[in-house]
Amino acid sequence: MKDLSNPRWMWVKFLLFIVIGTACGVLVYLENPAWRTMLFLSLMIWSFCRVYYFAFYVIEKYVDPSYKFSGLWSFAKYLLRKQKRR
Repeated sequence: MKDLSNPRWMWVKFLLFIVIGTACGVLVYLENPAWRTMLFLSLMIWSFCRVYYFAFYVIEKYVDPSYKFSGLWSFAKYLLRKQKRR
């Protein structure tokens, strides 16, 4: 599979992620319509966004500037290599 480089398709992909995420959140809430459900969903989304930010921005800019990540598999390999060195 080749890399996505067309800005128009990147925006389409972005919008599809918004639609999928929103639809899933609404469906989970409709399954159990309670304020706690919304709180837990919100905290889950926020925390995974922070993990993603850490994996790609913090590691590259502050922890190990020599390493460039290309995806979550790349990040997993990086973590495994770090564990083996210790």
